[in-house]
Amino acid sequence: MSFTLTSPDFDPQGEIPSRFTCEGDDVSPALAWTEPPAGTESFALIVDDPDAPDPRAPKTTWVHWVIYNLPPAAMELPEGAGGGEGLPAGTRDGLNDWRRTGWGGPCPPIGRHRYFFKLYALDARLEDLDRPTKSRLEAAMEGHVLAQAELIGTYQKEGR
Repeated sequence: MSFTLTSPDFDPQGEIPSRFTCEGDDVSPALAWTEPPAGTESFALIVDDPDAPDPRAPKTTWVHWVIYNLPPAAMELPEGAGGGEGLPAGTRDGLNDWRRTGWGGPCPPIGRHRYFFKLYALDARLEDLDRPTKSRLEAAMEGHVLAQAELIGTYQKEGR
């Protein structure tokens, strides 16, 4: 069986409900994953948008959430975990592109954007990286990724 990531809140390639965006409550959606590969010692999660600022002319990938050192026994994150509540003990936060920790929901300025939820199964628990950016976490994960699961959702603001 392959390592997969799902959400009860939206289908793969489906629209992320506004509740999870800047137009709603801006809480993180619930996530769940299947059994990781043998040897998994921790998980890392990165959520980003490669369509910023305009999907017809993307210029950057906007990072919405960075967490790492989720324990290997964790198989889900509850809705709202991006606010710090509901994160398993020992989980560490990184910085999103708003330069803060936690979830920053979709808030595209124009057009329909794609949001990539990427869960990594790692063969190690990472050292304390002191609120790393996405690139710093990716560098620390290098050589430790056993598997990656990905879930993509989309969002477009009302009337845009």
